[in-house]
Amino acid sequence: MLNKLRPALGRVLTPIGQAVARTGASPNVITVIGTVGTVAGALGLFPRGEFFWGTVVITAFVLFDMLDGAVARVTGKISKWGAFLDSTCDRVADAAIFSGLMIGLIDRGERSLAFVALYCLVAGVVVSYAKARAEGLGYTCNVGIAERSERLIIVLVAAGLDGLGVPYALAVALWVLAVLATFTVGQRLAAVRRQALAPSSGASPEAGSRVPEPHP
Repeated sequence: MLNKLRPALGRVLTPIGQAVARTGASPNVITVIGTVGTVAGALGLFPRGEFFWGTVVITAFVLFDMLDGAVARVTGKISKWGAFLDSTCDRVADAAIFSGLMIGLIDRGERSLAFVALYCLVAGVVVSYAKARAEGLGYTCNVGIAERSERLIIVLVAAGLDGLGVPYALAVALWVLAVLATFTVGQRLAAVRRQALAPSSGASPEAGSRVPEPHP
């Protein structure tokens, strides 16, 4: 849903990307720094119950990580390797955020909610994989009510509010996120199925099943 805001966001980030590019930092370095900072904040603070400060640190590095695309555009260093690295690092960051939350929730005795956080993590991975696999088969899969940006906003805002003592904020958010992520998976499955069964489609579900899985 937030993809509709990308053009406006690009206009805001471009001048910042130009300033960062003058420092000599490459897009890939920005990607790695953003990911390392996010992982450090999530696994260093969330397991200790520091949900507010963990959210502050993670948000800072997530915003920093958004500059990699802007720097790549202004320097002309857009590459398939950079796109692959960025997507892979996003999965690492997501895993760290939800894993940190799970550990923190278990530590304070909320095991049931920790399992909901685990489900959100798995569902998020499936959402991302569905799109990647569909595009690998030649389909488009740009649908979904809860893509990565929406999921991050929901979980980080809720974790921050929880850290400030707002009751049920994190519980409600995780349950809502679980439902939205599940619905998004269904949206993507339906979108690809429509394309696969369309008369003009060059692929079919049976043909797609014979395409070898990509190497991890």
